[in-house]
Amino acid sequence: MQIVIKGITNQGRTFRPSDWAQRLATAVASLGPDRRIHFHPRVHVAMRQGVPCVLVDAALKEEEPSLYAFLIGFATNNGLLIDDETEKHVAA
Repeated sequence: MQIVIKGITNQGRTFRPSDWAQRLATAVASLGPDRRIHFHPRVHVAMRQGVPCVLVDAALKEEEPSLYAFLIGFATNNGLLIDDETEKHVAA
């Protein structure tokens, strides 16, 4: 199950800058011993219907609550749409 942070604001506008999703994923990445960026295994960048999105595995909420709060806080503070796919499966 995952939470999708969409690059669309609550007002229906495209969120800028256009590479915001990559920047957000990089902000929660780490630098490995090989001096390369290693993205968090529970945070991914994707395009959904032509809209950049950040996919957050719902397990992150329990495993790393502060990281989860950072990502959701970013979305909330910037007025981004959040689609919680975990709620859809629970309701089904």
